[in-house]
Amino acid sequence: MILSSAQLRHPPRTDVRTPRILRYVDWVLVASTLGLVVGGAVILYSATRTSPDPWTFVRIRALHAIAGAFLLVFFAVIDYGVLARAWRPLLAGTVLLLAAVDVLGRTAQGAQRWIPLGPFSFQPSEIAKLLLIITLAKHIDGHREITSWRQILPLLAHAGIPILLIVQQPDLGTSMVLMAIFVAMLFAGGAPMRVIAGLGAAAAAAAPVVWQMLHEYQRKRLIVFLDPGVDPQGAGYALIQSKIAVGSGQLFGKGLLHGTQNLLHFIPEQHTDFIFTVVGEELGFAGAILMLVLFGLWLWRAGAVAVQAKDRLGMLMAVGVLTMIGFHVFVNVGMTVGLMPVTGIPLPFISHGGSALVIMLAATGLLINIGMRRKKILF
Repeated sequence: MILSSAQLRHPPRTDVRTPRILRYVDWVLVASTLGLVVGGAVILYSATRTSPDPWTFVRIRALHAIAGAFLLVFFAVIDYGVLARAWRPLLAGTVLLLAAVDVLGRTAQGAQRWIPLGPFSFQPSEIAKLLLIITLAKHIDGHREITSWRQILPLLAHAGIPILLIVQQPDLGTSMVLMAIFVAMLFAGGAPMRVIAGLGAAAAAAAPVVWQMLHEYQRKRLIVFLDPGVDPQGAGYALIQSKIAVGSGQLFGKGLLHGTQNLLHFIPEQHTDFIFTVVGEELGFAGAILMLVLFGLWLWRAGAVAVQAKDRLGMLMAVGVLTMIGFHVFVNVGMTVGLMPVTGIPLPFISHGGSALVIMLAATGLLINIGMRRKKILF
C-alpha cells in the first residue's frame, strides 16, 4: 500500500482510549495499596494461625479485597463531580443508615455497630466516612469563602449529626476520625484559623459533658493511657502487653509466625485493633519501618493528588481521604506503643474488618479518579 504525503506527515493515531486513561493512573499509589493489602493478609494469617481454622480469616479477607477492588475501579472510573452532585441524597442515606443501627443493629463486644445482611454484616459507620468526605466536599465547595458562623453552622450540622449518631453506638474511635476529617476539610476549604480555634475551644468546653456520656470502659481506657499501672489486669492489660510485644521484636523480630506474645494470646484483639503488635514482634523494627514506608508512600501520593487536583472539589475530597487514612495510621500505631489512648481504630488495609477494607479501597479509587482527571482526558 502506498501512503500519500499527507499520511506520511500525519500518520493515523493508533492509541486507544484505555491506554490514555491508564497513562495518568498513579501507579505508586496502586502499588503501595497492593503491598499493604497483601502484606495485611500475611500478617492476619500470622495473628490468627492458632485459631481452629486460620484460613477462614484469609478467605474472608480475600472476598472483602475482591469486593473492595470492584469498588476501587468504580470510584476510579465514575466522574467524582457526578458523585458530588448527588450529595444531598447521599447525606440523607448516611444519616438513615446510621439511625437504622439503633433498630436493626447487631450488638457485639458491648457496641451496636453492625447491620446483619443474611450471613454477612456491614458497619454503616465505615461507609459514613467515605460518604461524609464526598458530601462535605461538595457542601464546602458551594461556598467561595468560609468566614462567618452563618456559613460554618450548616457545615457543622452536616458533620455533627453523623458524628453524634456514631458516638451513641458507642464508637468513640470512628467519631474522632470524622471530627478530624471535618476539621481538615474545613481548613482546606479556606476557613480562617480563628474559626478552627473557636471550634477547638468549643470542643474543650464540651469535654466534661462528653466525659459523662462515655461508657465506663471508655473512661478507663483514657485513664490507663496516662498510667497503665492503675489497672494492669483490666483496662491497662492490653496496652501493657502491646508495648511488651512491640519491644520484644527488637531490630529484626522473632521471625514471621514465631511471635510468642501473639502465639500465647497475650494480646487482646491482636487481629484487629492491635495487629501492629504482630508486625513489631515478628518482623521487628525493620519490618515496622517497612510497613510505615508503604503507608508513607500512600500518604505522599494522596497529598500529591490533593495539590494537583484540577478543581477545589477534587482537592477537598483528596484532603478528606488523606486525613482519614493518616489519622487511622497515626492513632492505631500510636496506641500500640502507648503514645495514644486505646480507641478501637483499625490499621488501614491490615486489620481484620471487611467494611473498613472495602471502604479504604473505595477511597483509594476516588483518589485515583481525582488524580487522573487532573488532565483533560476523554473518558
